[in-house]
Amino acid sequence: MKTLTLLAATAGFLLASLPCSAANPLDLGTGLHTADPSGHVWPDGKMYLYTSHDEECQPDFFMKDWYAFSSSDLVHWQNHGAVLSVKDLAWADNYAWAPDAAYRNGKYYLVFPAGNGEKNRENPKLSTKWMGIGIAESDSPTGPFKDMIGGPLWRTPYANDPALFIDDDGKVYLYAHAVGADYSVAEMADDMRGLKAPLQKMDMGGYEPKMEGPWVFKRQGLYYFTMPEGNRVLSYYTARSPKGPWTYRGVFMDEENASNNHHSIVEYKGQWILFYHRWLDTPDSTCGKRQRHVAAEYLAFNEDGSIRKVQRTREGVSDFAARTAAKP
Repeated sequence: MKTLTLLAATAGFLLASLPCSAANPLDLGTGLHTADPSGHVWPDGKMYLYTSHDEECQPDFFMKDWYAFSSSDLVHWQNHGAVLSVKDLAWADNYAWAPDAAYRNGKYYLVFPAGNGEKNRENPKLSTKWMGIGIAESDSPTGPFKDMIGGPLWRTPYANDPALFIDDDGKVYLYAHAVGADYSVAEMADDMRGLKAPLQKMDMGGYEPKMEGPWVFKRQGLYYFTMPEGNRVLSYYTARSPKGPWTYRGVFMDEENASNNHHSIVEYKGQWILFYHRWLDTPDSTCGKRQRHVAAEYLAFNEDGSIRKVQRTREGVSDFAARTAAKP
């Protein structure tokens, strides 16, 4: 009996020690470091993720391209490679940071930040770094995407981390993290190649902490403005309009490893999914430091529409196929 117990305990330890490719982080490719996941379900019924791509040992987030992945079960992902690169841009050569995407007018759109110059962290006054928001389009969700306007949507203010939201009436709203203009929104032009009007400051109910990476979605008539508050924890506001006024509702995911987070929230086959990134020790990295990896968890709501606190798990959404198959 003691031998059986010892064998069972040993087996359990070994299983717990094995890397689980079907858990967290998501298995998007061996040796591939990704972050800032933007999740979308397109007409073909698949889930697509658009991510930034961390190059090995990159200095100061010098990033050069954006990747796309697709899946039907959130476990097995097809890597579609780089769908756009800064080398395809005439106005930027660096900082391929967090993207987002949209489907409209029969075309797919990738909205993305990019820039040039360098940031002087010791003496910020000497910094030459600048970033703007671009928009590219394609006939396919996997690209290649092409910059059709040959420049950013605007040059001032300095901005990154764009997010697109299409409302039920077809109007498209762009939110971004912008210097001196956070918590702002602009409606996109009908052809998706410009703005109908400049960024407009929203009413956030008097609470406007440091933030980045906004993400907006709608559920049961209620709009959710979610963000990495303080660039670390994920928190949210709600409103009855995509432009607010917004009411702060609190934190739904705590920080990890004193590192930033960036996320998206999307419903797929009746399940709400939170995509985010984690900073994890990465044995195959030559840098000897934590690297970013895209992960996912289930998201749930209370009866009043508030978001339940989300805990990071090793399992993530690995049972997604079984969950959705079991639903009537």
